Amino acid sequence: MSEPRDRRLAWLGSRHDRVGVASTMADQAEVYEEQNVHEVYQQIAGHFSATRYKPWPIVEQFLQGLPAGSVGLDVGCGNGKNLQVNRDVFIVASDRSENLAKIAVQHQPHTTVVADILHLPHRDASFDFAVCIAVVHHMSTPARRVQAIAEILRTLKRGFAAQPGGRTLIYAWALEQKNSRRGWDKGDSQDLMVPWVRRAKPGSGDQDQTYHRYYHLYESGELERDIEQAGGVVLESGYEKDNWWAIATPKTGP
Repeated sequence: MSEPRDRRLAWLGSRHDRVGVASTMADQAEVYEEQNVHEVYQQIAGHFSATRYKPWPIVEQFLQGLPAGSVGLDVGCGNGKNLQVNRDVFIVASDRSENLAKIAVQHQPHTTVVADILHLPHRDASFDFAVCIAVVHHMSTPARRVQAIAEILRTLKRGFAAQPGGRTLIYAWALEQKNSRRGWDKGDSQDLMVPWVRRAKPGSGDQDQTYHRYYHLYESGELERDIEQAGGVVLESGYEKDNWWAIATPKTGP
């Protein structure tokens, strides 16, 4: 009788070891993203905002197609450029960068909060829609990318019978960019440090400053797989402006 019990204790011990390793990896990923994503956006917020002023076509189409009175989220809103697309909806915007959130808050009557995509301060099944544009690709592990999508899906209303659930539009940088100035394509690394260069003003005597941000480049079909793993159903998907995009809704059945 003692042998099975001994085996079970050994299995439990190995499981606890695995949990400890997973916890350590998550902590390391959080620190890595803090240094190579969050701190960078804090430093470049003003310059970054100055280059972001026009909504992308699919984002504009998605927001314009929402029923009047819809309430939703813009997760990782940046400077809030998408908040003015449809004045007949109300958006709770959020960004991990306090400096970007301070810029986005100017877009009234919407509201803006500082929040982490992995821990959104919103109730379950509360919103009609969400957009998450160029954010998930900053998560540095597969598990954290899936967790980020799952957190967005958690906030959306569930569908039932003939009533559709809330929908989210998610964008992530594509690996397949061979026709862009970057030239990435299949076979290249999917995990990169991408430079952001802030040019010094002519005659100022200052030096150009270069900052590096972590990106995971999504390959074809990967975003859809992550959404399904996160508990979502992909309704539409495609490619635009060197990004893969997908529209999804939470699963309604077991």
